[in-house]
Amino acid sequence: MKKIAVINDISGFGKCSLTTALPIISSHKMQCCPLVSGVFSNQTGYDSFKYADLTDYMQGFIDEWKKLGAEFDAIITGFIPNHRQSDIIKNFIDEFKTENTLVVADPVMADGGQAYSGFDEERINAVCEIAKKADIITPNISELCLLCSDDFKDISGKNALTKAEKLARKYYSENSISLVISGIEISDAEIATAVCDGNDFKTIISKKMGESFSGTGDILSTYLTCELLSGKDLFSSTKSACEFIEKAISKTMQKSSVNYADGVDFEELL
Repeated sequence: MKKIAVINDISGFGKCSLTTALPIISSHKMQCCPLVSGVFSNQTGYDSFKYADLTDYMQGFIDEWKKLGAEFDAIITGFIPNHRQSDIIKNFIDEFKTENTLVVADPVMADGGQAYSGFDEERINAVCEIAKKADIITPNISELCLLCSDDFKDISGKNALTKAEKLARKYYSENSISLVISGIEISDAEIATAVCDGNDFKTIISKKMGESFSGTGDILSTYLTCELLSGKDLFSSTKSACEFIEKAISKTMQKSSVNYADGVDFEELL
């Protein structure tokens, strides 16, 4: 059975991070090995939350995994609660990555043309450093701007795809890391996900429904990782993930009342 180490937080409410990764990986008949970075009463998109920081415990957990001789087919990194976790995560990748280990980093730090609350320059730099350890990164268009030290101009509308391609090609040429860029709003009715893999830049167009749901980035990075480990190429894996997310959003939008912080109802689609 393939094993995927997922370095991320877990939230009691708000379907994101490990509460999406665990069932998606299991449904692909693979084993999820969580390295928990923090515990939240509910994810940070709600008005208030309680949080337990596990930074000081992470290295001890990793040391125990070493004793077990742990090996992984893939490593996924996601939200980091503070910049101090950067070195821990980078060292983890150095220690556990082999020539057969796929590393996928979701550089969670921004959306809608602005950095998330609490993401100062030090924390943003920490996320950018982790991203450079990956084989594939899955930023949204706002996060891509931060990764490339660019402004948030033209991240939606008719020029958004042009900007995404320019920045993606720049990032790939400098780092040789493939990109899957989500959340490119090209019109009021359509949203694009772009795949930049070497010289190729391809797009997947999905129907835009409602506003931005929490957790869809976590679903994207997890689902495409599982598809890649199942033998699909990057574009096909991304397309499968996008189709899954579109179905989950469509199902969620059928409810009489929608709270975007709750995430999407994906469970019945697994």
